[in-house]
Amino acid sequence: MALAARLVSHFAMASEKSPLVLLHSATASGRIWQDIVPLVSEHHDVHAPTLLGHRGGPAIQSRPAGVSDMVDAAEHYLDEHGLARPHLAGNSLGGWVAIELARRGRAATVCAFSPAGFWWDSDSHKQVLGKIRRLRALIRVARPMAPLSLRFAVVRRLGFRDGACHGDRLSAARMLEVMDDSNDCPFMDHYSPDEQAEPLDPLPCPVTLAWAQFDRLAPAATHGQTARERLPGAAWVLLPGVGHLAMVDDPNLVARTILAVTGAG
Repeated sequence: MALAARLVSHFAMASEKSPLVLLHSATASGRIWQDIVPLVSEHHDVHAPTLLGHRGGPAIQSRPAGVSDMVDAAEHYLDEHGLARPHLAGNSLGGWVAIELARRGRAATVCAFSPAGFWWDSDSHKQVLGKIRRLRALIRVARPMAPLSLRFAVVRRLGFRDGACHGDRLSAARMLEVMDDSNDCPFMDHYSPDEQAEPLDPLPCPVTLAWAQFDRLAPAATHGQTARERLPGAAWVLLPGVGHLAMVDDPNLVARTILAVTGAG
């Protein structure tokens, strides 16, 4: 009876954890959060789905696909899993999706790491898309030799420098996984709409903009400033020593930032 009581207590405690949904960046998958999940699971029931049109995620139903389609699919995921208003944390594209879900009333809090969508004109949007497309092209060319070349930490660091300051912290196997995620991303193959994150004031829930200090894709001085102007009620945190994919550079910092936003830190 004592064992049964402990088991009941354990599962009751697990069910009482507030849900947290982690949303990844463009060309990635839910696997990019694998170092973060164990750091926040003590406090939250953690979900790390793969977004629409990304490797392992729901298939695109119509082309071209836009961010609104991505948000629809993410909201469907919330509905399927009985998540009315979970805490949301998202990086880049995932941060944009988190903000749009909050706009729909589907978030308790949002922690957006260098969220996408805060370009100020079509040229700045095209610059970001151009960087992503060039990187994907390089990945396709480099993939056949990658199992050999990625054995060297300096190759992983230099090859991933647009995404993270310390790509060498990823193992060769994980870097191959990131490359394969990038190569198998129908969403980016067909994405073309000139969308942007629209102003949101007042905020429907607490929102924190957590920007990477050394973001090469969407710098804090430009994209981050635009985000602060469009979400004037959002809290602002500059994350030291990390690049666009902060969860690669410093998982502990990212976990602490999320838990501070959800109130569990």
